[in-house]
Amino acid sequence: MILVTGATGKVGGQAVSQLLDAGAAVRALARDPASAALPEGAEVVRGDLADPATLDDALDGVESVFLVWPTLSADHAAPATVKAIAGRARRIVYLSARGVPDPAPGAPETDPDSILGSHALVERLIERSGLEWTFLRPGGFAANTLMWASQIRDTGTVRWIHGAASRALIHERDIAAAGVSVLTGTGTGHAGARYVLSGPEPLTQIEQVTAIGEAIGRPVRWEELSPDVALRGLLDQGWPPAAAQEMIDAHARMVTSPESATSTMEELTGRPATPFRQWAADHADDFR
Repeated sequence: MILVTGATGKVGGQAVSQLLDAGAAVRALARDPASAALPEGAEVVRGDLADPATLDDALDGVESVFLVWPTLSADHAAPATVKAIAGRARRIVYLSARGVPDPAPGAPETDPDSILGSHALVERLIERSGLEWTFLRPGGFAANTLMWASQIRDTGTVRWIHGAASRALIHERDIAAAGVSVLTGTGTGHAGARYVLSGPEPLTQIEQVTAIGEAIGRPVRWEELSPDVALRGLLDQGWPPAAAQEMIDAHARMVTSPESATSTMEELTGRPATPFRQWAADHADDFR
């Protein structure tokens, strides 16, 4: 039995479907099972990672967990939640993030209120838990460009920062496929591995916007926004200050130091990573 958390989200939902296709027994964690709308064959169980006391039924009889963590919002419960998982399961595949520093003597601490800090916290707890673990560290999610969808639908223009920032965005289907390969494969060597995942090629944000325009059949313009204006917008949306500043700074770095592509997807799954243009075609209706 494999438990998938975040099962109603983009990566978790893909993991549920792909595990079922692989013939695995799948249990999906959901705060509201009645509205989960998951594929037939998945056992949906009520529970909340932010409240470890609700996880007993979900963890009963589970061997493995595909852990998608509700970054920052549930960090207060992380020690107890990881302990609860370790008390029942044997192994865990954790959806972490590219850029989380590996533990090393004298290494600087990551800001616990940042996105990378949240992932680092959960990684360290898992490492000390006694579980057999594998960390997936994807870079930029292609699905994060959905933040532009309302602008594209309403105006045909994306107003955002650092159009020259370049990264190899990854399809959520590929992230799930990497996790499914680790959970269901017969190969060895996954225990203790930290896999950095990416799409097949870096594209600037302007190139990403152009690809979305091609997918929807009409041009989409880019309009550069100042970092100060973007930061105020994120804070107005309720972003924690450290996480908002981390977002702004990361995009600035990727102008001069693009996020490179890795071959890990093909090594894990036997097929190359999906190009961003295919992701845009898959999600064209979201931008129309």
